[in-house]
Amino acid sequence: MAAHLDGPDLLALHGRALDHFGALVRAVPADGWQGPTPCTDWTVRQLVGHLTAEQLWVPDLLAGATVAEIGDRHDGDVLGDDPLAAWTAAAGAARAAFAEPGALERTVQLSYGARRAAGYAREMTVDAIVHGWDLARGIGADDRIDPAAAEFALAELAPQAGSLAASGLFADPVPVPAGADAATRLLGLVGRDPARPLG
Repeated sequence: MAAHLDGPDLLALHGRALDHFGALVRAVPADGWQGPTPCTDWTVRQLVGHLTAEQLWVPDLLAGATVAEIGDRHDGDVLGDDPLAAWTAAAGAARAAFAEPGALERTVQLSYGARRAAGYAREMTVDAIVHGWDLARGIGADDRIDPAAAEFALAELAPQAGSLAASGLFADPVPVPAGADAATRLLGLVGRDPARPLG
C-alpha cells in the first residue's frame, strides 16, 4: 500500500515532490512573491519560506537534535534576498540527510514525540505534495498533482481524516463528488477547494 512506502521507493517519491516544488519556486514571477495562496494566512513568499524552513529542520533532527535544542534556529525569514537559492540549499540538505545509509531507520524527536525517520520522511513528502498544489495555485501554474503522489498522500492522511481540521493545520474538509480521483479527494480532505478564489 502506498502509505507504507519505505527505503528507496520512499526516497524517490520524496525527491520528486521536492523537485516539483523547486520547479514551481523557479517559476515564481518577480512580482508574484506577495501574491495570495490557498493557505489564507500566507503569501507566496511566506509559503515558500514555510517549506524551506521545514527542510532546514531535517538534518538537525536526523542528527539526533530535539525540538528544544533546535529552538528558534530556523525561525524568521529564511529566504533572504534569494529565495530560490535558499530553497535549493535547504531541499538539497534535507534530501541528502534522508538518503544517508540507515537514516530512515533512525528515531527522530518531533514536536509530538518520537517517530521512526521513515515516518517523518513520509510526513515531509505529503507536506511538499500539498504545498506544491498551493504554490502552483498561487502563481497560476499547472496545479495538477501527479497521480502516484496523490494516492500516496491520500493514503497517509485518510486514517487521520477526523482529526485533521481539529489539529489547526488544515481547514475543514471540502465535499467532493462521488468517484472523484485521488487528487480531488486529497484536496478535499485537507480543506482545499479549487473553485475558491484566492485572496
